[in-house]
Amino acid sequence: MAPGIRAKLDRIGRGEPLRLLDLFSGCGGLTLGFVSAGCVSVGGVEIDAHAAESHALNFHPLKDRSAAPWHAMSKDILQLKPSSLNHLLKRPPNEGVDVIVGGPPCPAFTRVGRAKLREVFQHPEAFKQDPRATLYVQYLQYVQALKPLALVMENVPDILNWGGHNLGDEICESLKAMDYRCAYTLLNAASYDVPQMRERFFLVAVHKETRSDPSFPVPTRKVDFPRGYSSSRNVALKNVLAQSSDKGSWYVAPPAAPANAPPAVTVAEALADLPELTDHLHNRDRRGARHLNGRVPHTTAPHSAFARLMREWPGFESDGFLRDHVTRCLTKRDYRLFEAMEPGEDYPKAHVRATQFFAQELEKRRRSGARLTEGSLEYEELKAAFVPPYNPGKFPNKWRKMAADEPARTLMAHLGKDTYSHIHYDSGQQRVISVREAARLQSFPDGFRFAGTMNPAFRQIGNSVPPLLAWHIADELLRSLGITPKARPKLSEDPRKTQAKTRVA
Repeated sequence: MAPGIRAKLDRIGRGEPLRLLDLFSGCGGLTLGFVSAGCVSVGGVEIDAHAAESHALNFHPLKDRSAAPWHAMSKDILQLKPSSLNHLLKRPPNEGVDVIVGGPPCPAFTRVGRAKLREVFQHPEAFKQDPRATLYVQYLQYVQALKPLALVMENVPDILNWGGHNLGDEICESLKAMDYRCAYTLLNAASYDVPQMRERFFLVAVHKETRSDPSFPVPTRKVDFPRGYSSSRNVALKNVLAQSSDKGSWYVAPPAAPANAPPAVTVAEALADLPELTDHLHNRDRRGARHLNGRVPHTTAPHSAFARLMREWPGFESDGFLRDHVTRCLTKRDYRLFEAMEPGEDYPKAHVRATQFFAQELEKRRRSGARLTEGSLEYEELKAAFVPPYNPGKFPNKWRKMAADEPARTLMAHLGKDTYSHIHYDSGQQRVISVREAARLQSFPDGFRFAGTMNPAFRQIGNSVPPLLAWHIADELLRSLGITPKARPKLSEDPRKTQAKTRVA
């Protein structure tokens, strides 16, 4: 057995917590889930300055002044070598990290075959040989240098069918050569207590010397997903399923939810206890950065198990005030439409409503004697005050009003530019979601802080792995390694108990 692996197994055998490194960490969704399960963070590697600062703010605050400035700095993984972590690990690199997690941004692997990928990975200056493979290669180089006991990788489902190319199997093939047992699947966050339908690729690998096998958590929720999610999953898995039938694959089907599992956590369960926001209706012309330094008090008690968890998450409890319950100031045109839209309506339907409102106002003004001819400046200005300029045929998903009794649709990094994809279900508030509401939908607790202003915070949230899903994955991984994790929140009955009851019966 390799000395580094033996030292790690001995250390965790003495009850010491697993030491976690998060690559492409963002603000720390994966880190939060794993720390909550019982791991301890040694740091994150993240190039975005605001996200790196958020990660440090939440997991490596300034009380450790010798290391905290390093944690808060943006770090380019192309320049930062594993040996650079020696001063943090305070031990040889191959003994200092037990678990690596992260989601490298997905490059274009359309024509990179397995032989080519191995060649790229083994080259000492891989990024000069094939920039498409750069970030994937850096992740593997960290695994090779640090020799963790286990790792988790997250990405978009299209990684399995990138131009007909399955990168998941190639990652596993490279990891197998480094003595890891691998498996990957697609998991949806809504199946694990997150109030958001978010489908992602997850790969789990464990070193063969741990004598364990990779596995995935049993869902705690039974969710009826819209047709679009099923279609996207089928497209992503097209080549995977074809491969597994003839030459094998590391793909495993996602675990099924127990038949009696409760339905998904809804948007209303996640947000209804948060204070109403209407100031935007009186400050419509406000422009400029929105800061996250407010003190909006909670005015109602938690109304659901999920809301209670968001306020009482261990280590990230709310102090009773929301600092980031801020939203965008838009236009009267948009507020009018937000109020009129029905839950679940999208941009094409909003555009129809806007056209109707414009026609009504146009007729009203013409009856009053106004001469508004089509094509005139006055006509076009009036139309712009009622009708958004986007082509409804090209932007069908640009706007969507959330339904209170369903989980939200996927939050994207594009939230940093606009939040029309998540219009609040309460028509009286006539607005898009706030930063804190986006964080709730992603399952970040109220005590979690985001660095920067509103737009960077939205981007960090949209880029994150939901911490509650990460907690479930960490819980399963620790159990597979023979470690008792910290208790997961009981938002529904533990599916393991349900399965045990079924087997006894």
